[in-house]
Amino acid sequence: MTLAFPLVRRCPGLCEHLPSQREDNNSCAFDWREVEILMFLSAIVMMKNRRAITVEQHIGNLFLFSKVANVVLFFRVDLRLGLLYLALCVVFLITCKPPIHMGPEYITYFSDSTIDEELQRDGRETWIVEFYANWSPECQSFAPIFADLSLNYSCLGLKFGKVDIGQHGAVAERYNVNPSPLCKQLPSLLLLQGGRELMRRPLVDKKGRASGWSFTEENIIREFNLNELFQKYKKLNKGEKSEEPKPILQEDPEEEEQEEEEEEEPESKKDK
Repeated sequence: MTLAFPLVRRCPGLCEHLPSQREDNNSCAFDWREVEILMFLSAIVMMKNRRAITVEQHIGNLFLFSKVANVVLFFRVDLRLGLLYLALCVVFLITCKPPIHMGPEYITYFSDSTIDEELQRDGRETWIVEFYANWSPECQSFAPIFADLSLNYSCLGLKFGKVDIGQHGAVAERYNVNPSPLCKQLPSLLLLQGGRELMRRPLVDKKGRASGWSFTEENIIREFNLNELFQKYKKLNKGEKSEEPKPILQEDPEEEEQEEEEEEEPESKKDK
């Protein structure tokens, strides 16, 4: 799909039937307008990849904008080819679902009816909750990073959770997370304790737009002080376990004396 137009343009037997604006009328080579569109595509991909975190996200941006360029190029050559390619893109989008992270994780998945109760159950627990949507490429790329953080930092007092605001829109409204792609608030990470928000990333201005923030593992550990929180709850847990249990029952010394006297009485009778 990404290389469809270059293949059609360079393929013998097909390229001869395509119109061209070249001076030499060579329809099997790119004309100046097509080269211009491809150069513009390269510039867009480079700009978008500046915010990319993983290799998969880099490749995903390349595939996405390459298909957009293919649509423009096919429509420019022939309306029928453009409609055909656009229909193939729609079918591809419907049938090929985005990949979902299936690796190990210590994450609790919330719904509209469970998130408030779980977050407010214990005021001593600290939660890091990700608000995400399955259709967001940024959320898909961030999923393995958040899973690794949960494996490394989850403990008795520090827990990790996720809520899909694509399915639970009321949760997004209560926690002031806008799912619109234009606001760029997905994914959003909230640090909560006792149901009360302590901080969030990315920050949101008065107009509802999120400020630029890179969701790397290093940034999250630093901004949310995960090392300090983990050590704090780890020490608390060790302190609770190290307390020695008090003895349940202790024998009364008077009872011990009575038992000794009872043992001595039969001996004295025998002596007599």
